[in-house]
Amino acid sequence: MIDLRDEAVVLRTYRSGEADRIVVLWTREHGKVRAIAKGVRKPSSKIGGALEPMAHVQIFLGQGRGDLAIVRQVSHLDRFINLRASYDRLTHAMAILEVVDAIPLDDVADEEIFVMLVRALRTLDTPEFFAALVSASFFFKLLVHDGSEPVLNECVSCGSLGPLVAFDAESGGVTCANCRNGRPISAEALELMQRIVGGDLANVLREESPPGVHEVNSLAHEAIERHLGRRLKVLRSTPTSP
Repeated sequence: MIDLRDEAVVLRTYRSGEADRIVVLWTREHGKVRAIAKGVRKPSSKIGGALEPMAHVQIFLGQGRGDLAIVRQVSHLDRFINLRASYDRLTHAMAILEVVDAIPLDDVADEEIFVMLVRALRTLDTPEFFAALVSASFFFKLLVHDGSEPVLNECVSCGSLGPLVAFDAESGGVTCANCRNGRPISAEALELMQRIVGGDLANVLREESPPGVHEVNSLAHEAIERHLGRRLKVLRSTPTSP
């Protein structure tokens, strides 16, 4: 890897040696990048506080050995202070970071994912938006971005317009009464999913607890896990947001 400057969101960190830390970043122009921050765990380190999960930073990385770049400089662009003060918002943010970290793309640029990620974190940091459906909405939007948009307006199996009574994550959409497969879905949850994917997301996120929120969260989590082919720790270890 050559030296680079870029915007990034810190997805994850873990210790290395006595004083170093490995950071996993999603950058605007270079995709997912791993780097080592040397001496960052020492009390005298000037950059340790900037390399925490969810931080939106400007970063300068130097060429290192193997797959790891070396962190040379880092400065905060946004700390998302409101988000960090709320357990519910923090949980949704950690779920989003885990999903982005699970995307199997290293050193492959995808600026749209970066923009989506920063937008989701800013939404969670903004009090006028409720947290309940932020992670679920992000997962559905990520599926759309990846070309796996869920089929929500007709039966994914036969094309029937209804009644649509179930959601099949494996097939990628809703099923009708005749083709019933997957998990049952209420009319309220289906409408909510249609609004999220169909362009009414900003209004959805201003509603504190819309009908169908629990179903939509559960179905979105199942859909993204199916898509990534792995179970996600944050989603399994924390309760669904009300």
